[in-house]
Amino acid sequence: MQRMIALLILLIPGFIAALGIKWMRDTVFGILHAPIPSLVIQFLLGLFCFIIGLSFIAGFILHRDRKRNKVQPRFQKKKRFDSQ
Repeated sequence: MQRMIALLILLIPGFIAALGIKWMRDTVFGILHAPIPSLVIQFLLGLFCFIIGLSFIAGFILHRDRKRNKVQPRFQKKKRFDSQ
């Protein structure tokens, strides 16, 4: 059940990133979608959606790999030493 929930959590940002790529591609070909007033705004919204979706997926994978100690030392969390 946990794997199904994790898959659903990753599908939503994946669809957002795919929508961003589609909007950027449509801007290159001059296709304007109805709720967006200009091609420049459509491209910027597409870029924003792509970056947000990709960064969420990348952060999810990094968090999972850090928990399993499968990352390089430079990507591991720094341990805090408290001097008491």
